[in-house]
Amino acid sequence: MTAERHLDRLRPAAARLARFTGRTLRGEWHAIVVDPVRQLARRGLSGLLLAFVAAFGVIFFHDIAQHPTGAMWVTRLGGVKADLPLWLSLLRTPVSLYVPALDLPVWAGITQLFLAFALAELTLGRSRTLAIAYATTLAGTLVARLMIAIGPGWSGLGLPAACGQVLDTGPSAAVVGLFTYLSVIRRAPVVFTLTGGSMVWESIAVPNLAGREHLIAVGSAVVLGLLHGRRARLRALGRSLLPTRAPGPSPTAPTAPTAPTAPKASPVLPVTASATVPAPASPHPTSGRTPMTSLER
Repeated sequence: MTAERHLDRLRPAAARLARFTGRTLRGEWHAIVVDPVRQLARRGLSGLLLAFVAAFGVIFFHDIAQHPTGAMWVTRLGGVKADLPLWLSLLRTPVSLYVPALDLPVWAGITQLFLAFALAELTLGRSRTLAIAYATTLAGTLVARLMIAIGPGWSGLGLPAACGQVLDTGPSAAVVGLFTYLSVIRRAPVVFTLTGGSMVWESIAVPNLAGREHLIAVGSAVVLGLLHGRRARLRALGRSLLPTRAPGPSPTAPTAPTAPTAPKASPVLPVTASATVPAPASPHPTSGRTPMTSLER
């Protein structure tokens, strides 16, 4: 009886969990697959422009790097290292997105690269896709430089100085950042687990520079995803934090003393001479009586 009672109590919870899981997976399927496919059907192949450019860019730089002269030019254009000056690293960072990483297979990452840029472009648009890809890559590069500057120690936060000579290229940070950003704004836990969880496992299994940068890309994408759609609230919050001045009298510049002016004379109206005609004198003056009429007589 006791076991049956426990089963009776667990069945409603299991049913609720199953319904919740089904709704979540169905919503994620529509958000990650169905909606982008509809956008692709509406926009055509022009909606995959960034995906094609990213894939062909990686293939192009990979083929050029197979020759000594080409490898030299690829390094000069897109080779980023932590020991380089900061301005030079920032200048090479956009090109470094298309330069393949040394320790990662090129052809295995082309599919992930194409899929990440395709989904992001169909869901976010071109400008936001480029902004998220560049922001996550730049965050990984800058924080890695900070970790190397800190040095080893600090509870495993710092990195040795030898990591500053490692070539830091490849679109992997952008790919991870785009997948994470999409999973946050679209509420896709499966995609988030496959991307962010795999990066956490990679950084634990192989604690190298690339793993740290991937973690930083995931964290920055999560922050950007949480801020998505809250631009008006952030502006209102920023305005509320700014000091406000109480309205008061505006300062006026002192005026120079003016010379006394003479009083104005009142305007004189022209006087016109009017001829006055005296009243005719009565021929028979009466002393206080009015003249009688003919009827009174």
